[in-house]
Amino acid sequence: MVNQIVVKIAAERIISDGLNPKTNTVYVIDDITNQDYRLAVEDYILENTEGV
Repeated sequence: MVNQIVVKIAAERIISDGLNPKTNTVYVIDDITNQDYRLAVEDYILENTEGV
């Protein structure tokens, strides 16, 4: 079970080229190692990004 708040925060950081707080580099989808969260973030990005 994934926490939708965490999904939203991660997705918004990826969309806006925000920093990954763990590595201080630009947050990318490959930084998410948990498969459930990765799929949820991908879905969120697809649903909430215009033109995708």
